[in-house]
Amino acid sequence: MKLNELIQHLESIAPLAYQEDYDNSGLLVGAASKEVNSALVALDCTEAIVDEAILHNCDLIITHHPIIFKGLKKLNGKNYIERVILKAIKHDIALYAIHTNLDSVQHGVNKVICDKLGIKDPVILSPKKGQLKKLVTYCPVDEADTVREALFAAGAGNIGNYSECSFNTRGTGTFNGNEDTNPFVGTPGIRHQEQEMRIETIFRAQDERKVLLALLESHPYEEVAYDVYLLDNKNQEVGAGMVGFLKEPLEGTEFLQLLKTQMKASVVRHTEILPKPIRKVAVCGGSGSFLLKDAIAAGADAFVTADFKYHEFFDAEQKLMIADIGHFESEQFTSNLLLNIIREKFPNFAIRLTAQNTNPINYFF
Repeated sequence: MKLNELIQHLESIAPLAYQEDYDNSGLLVGAASKEVNSALVALDCTEAIVDEAILHNCDLIITHHPIIFKGLKKLNGKNYIERVILKAIKHDIALYAIHTNLDSVQHGVNKVICDKLGIKDPVILSPKKGQLKKLVTYCPVDEADTVREALFAAGAGNIGNYSECSFNTRGTGTFNGNEDTNPFVGTPGIRHQEQEMRIETIFRAQDERKVLLALLESHPYEEVAYDVYLLDNKNQEVGAGMVGFLKEPLEGTEFLQLLKTQMKASVVRHTEILPKPIRKVAVCGGSGSFLLKDAIAAGADAFVTADFKYHEFFDAEQKLMIADIGHFESEQFTSNLLLNIIREKFPNFAIRLTAQNTNPINYFF
């Protein structure tokens, strides 16, 4: 199939608009129009991963972490990043990364951690701002149902578990078309009054083009009056980390043992074990120290993540237990998540998990 078909599916689940500003998710090497026959999935893209793809005749590598984070000025193979890219190009292998956008969705990386730990009904820990917009438009009362249906079909009107949400008020609109107009109602050159419906509805920022196209195609007027507002509201379905409750409270040491077992962690770095059971748990795959204040504000008893620095452990201030299980360990099941996402949509597409352990960190016991 065409690579673009696979990309469209992945980005319908984790839109690129959800990635962090510093990130570089998406198609990194190769053309979207390329025909792909098989894919290799891994957490990281290393030279060994490219060699594995070559061995198994995979013409696509899908990873969580982008191999390219910063701008490249030269491609001469002086470091592993350049060597990976050169080898992928030489063997006509496309490289695609789905990173913080997959971290930010409800059924992404953090949901996998929650499932592993038995956390019930988790919600986004730090919802994103700037992801929602509001559309306001006006149309003849008799045409309002048609316009609303078109907007809803384009993705507008979804708030949490509710769909087809809008607010409608009736009023009087006025307009006067010149001699070059052919108005749906009224006569050119004469001011016209029309009973109109003001329709307000919400939509995801990345759906703006689709929503506006639906509005213009369904609206009867030659000139469609509408306003689009960027909302300061947080999108509760998109953001960093997740938080929820364990099925049963656990003592601190029991919880740490659960972490080691379920997350296959050789070592758990943690703050002191507090004299209270662990009930509410916040998680963040990868580097999550920036969410410590959110975890405390959410009332979490423990915060599971990775890459805490020495002095950052003091910031827990005995309000919760920080449990740092390691970057790779926190995200190692992401490859399985991607495999399932792709197989569910494309059951006949040849896709395989890497046999490589790309964790660059080793532990000496």
